[in-house]
Amino acid sequence: MKLLKYQHWHILFLAVLLILLYEYTQNNPSVLQGQHWGIDTSQWLLWSTLVPIIHQLYVWLCWRLELYDRRISKTFGQHAFTVYKIGFAILILLRPISIILLAVANKNTIAVSTPVSYILSGLLLIPATYLFYSVYTYFGIDRAFGIDHFQPDVYGNKLFVKQGLYKYTDNGMYSFGFLIFYIPGILLKSEAGLILALFSHLYIWVHYFCTERPDIKVIYQKDSSSNSE
Repeated sequence: MKLLKYQHWHILFLAVLLILLYEYTQNNPSVLQGQHWGIDTSQWLLWSTLVPIIHQLYVWLCWRLELYDRRISKTFGQHAFTVYKIGFAILILLRPISIILLAVANKNTIAVSTPVSYILSGLLLIPATYLFYSVYTYFGIDRAFGIDHFQPDVYGNKLFVKQGLYKYTDNGMYSFGFLIFYIPGILLKSEAGLILALFSHLYIWVHYFCTERPDIKVIYQKDSSSNSE
């Protein structure tokens, strides 16, 4: 079934990541220290783990239903992409928000000086900022959201973007965009914030190899190495 293609690998790798996250928290009690708004760090950790999982499952389901059966377009007509994009936008915004709240609850659990945390955050912000500039200027926000799944006949004939940061990498969003998620943990000196940023960064590559890359082959009918994101 095309909808589920490679999703057994998705579930397997997600299970491995969740097991590793669980084992780390069990062996490093400082990850669960603290609270925010009267809510324990363990609860914030659970919430911030669920957000990227829900987000990526949402994208997988919408992309595959639309690409192979035009299901969303059949349901919402000309507003299909807008409806999908609203859901995507909400979930992508919840990712940094959840990590920030987690880092606030778990702040001051790693030993790093404030000047060093500022320097590291600044260094991570440089490529992330250039990536978002490149997306806005050359790649297009709608294409980053996945409009090629809704208009494969249009985007399947377009050339891959090779401007801005995309001159140096085909997967700028996953390689550099996700660096921004480490910044709350660094600034707030939160072990849990950093661990969740790492989980989110690794998990987005599961999405790429199990969902996006196979879809790229269908849409573009070209080499699977592309800058769809």
